[in-house]
Amino acid sequence: MTALDISSPVAVVGAGTMGQGIAQVALVAGHSVRLYDALPGRAREAADAIGVRLDRLVDKARLAAADRDAARARLLPAENITDLADCTLVVEAVLERLDVKQDLFRELEDVVGEDCLLATNTSSLSVTAIGGALRNPGRFVGLHFFNPAPLLPLVEVVSGFSTDVTSATRAYEMARAWGKTPVACADTPGFIVNRIARPFYAEAFAVHEAQGADPATIDAVLRECGGFRMGAFELTDLIGQDVNESVTHSVWRSFFQDVRFTPSLAQQRLVESGRLGRKTGQGWYDYGESAERPEPHTAERAQPPAYVVAEGDLGPASELIALIREAGIQVRDEDEDHGTRLVLPSGGQLALADGQTSVEFRDVVYFDLALDYREAGRIALSASQDTSPQTLAEATGLFQALGKQVSVIGDVPGMIVARTVARIVDLAHDAVGKGVATEEDIDTAMRLGVNYPLGPFEWSRRLGRNWAYALLDDLHLRDPSGRYAPSLALYRHAYATDKREGNPS
Repeated sequence: MTALDISSPVAVVGAGTMGQGIAQVALVAGHSVRLYDALPGRAREAADAIGVRLDRLVDKARLAAADRDAARARLLPAENITDLADCTLVVEAVLERLDVKQDLFRELEDVVGEDCLLATNTSSLSVTAIGGALRNPGRFVGLHFFNPAPLLPLVEVVSGFSTDVTSATRAYEMARAWGKTPVACADTPGFIVNRIARPFYAEAFAVHEAQGADPATIDAVLRECGGFRMGAFELTDLIGQDVNESVTHSVWRSFFQDVRFTPSLAQQRLVESGRLGRKTGQGWYDYGESAERPEPHTAERAQPPAYVVAEGDLGPASELIALIREAGIQVRDEDEDHGTRLVLPSGGQLALADGQTSVEFRDVVYFDLALDYREAGRIALSASQDTSPQTLAEATGLFQALGKQVSVIGDVPGMIVARTVARIVDLAHDAVGKGVATEEDIDTAMRLGVNYPLGPFEWSRRLGRNWAYALLDDLHLRDPSGRYAPSLALYRHAYATDKREGNPS
């Protein structure tokens, strides 16, 4: 069975923001929609609010007036749950409590027909556990829309332990017929997006907690060097610190307190203080009328080196060699491969973040991973207290000569972008290895669900088979808590043999 027939009535239970959004999506796709809420009068108020949003679409020339009028006529507030009896799909968007959802679906099962598809929009609860309360859990599926549902294209179609393949297929095709981009995944904590996105927040918070850099600098590096749409601190302020922390705790608990998903103490303190972000006027940043946004740390101008010596292949940063030459700085190539680094006139070395620390070496400055070194507007450097000031000055001047602003952070292994991307790649490989989703669906989900510039597997292919594993392995040696231990799936990927060449890749 494929997508629902357009003549089939659809029900949405829960008339809050998400329920209204899902109802609007179904309406615009052409379905009749029954909107129900247990609170008397709430469904009718929500229907009026949807009508206002449809008017706005007409004003913006995104919807024809005749289509708006037809959609309004198809939207019917339901006074009683029994009014949903003839619906062929019911999507729930009520309170995120397992008992509430289970009770609702038990009641629905006594109301709707045997061929009605039942779906939950939960973002944090187990689809399997909700469906476990039903007599026929095979027709139960997760349909996780992202807020705001009318605007964001992604829908995670989640199969619980007992979900029939036909039910998952119907839900998937229905989401596509509604103009959405569905991805299929197994019922795992956080599904795809909320599982794999955890390091984006966690590593930024960890660098801050380690006194490596302030929030404004970390956010600037993630945006201007890593290519992310927003930094972790400003994004969680937008989401709401309580909401983001709640999801993190939910995933952590659901994975039996797996150290890879450990919540941030700094974020917890923020929530405890009531600083929840934009909605309260203060979070990591102050949003008061007279508040000034803090500026990222930016190094003073420094003299660029006259030359650099390239020793070995810079790997993901190999593009820098061409940029340095274009800036008029001489690049001397060493015939012998001594490693992946640049040697500066001071004798100090400049190396791409690899999970080690500067203090371990005589005179090394690390630079962070960039999405695109040519387009990056900012580069982060890290050095220890033992690093020669001349070496740091030459490294700073080099990147400034390439047109980059430079932020010098503490001696943090893996720096900011590199450790974040490595952990995202690792969790993505782990998810595929455990049958959560395909590589293609994970890349799609992370691009559309959280606006990542690349999907994890796109990043993995660009960076090289061994890059993420090697960086995390070095980090794990320096922090043996298990937080950075590479997954077995990433280990297998790193050491897999390229059959065409007969050699490890």
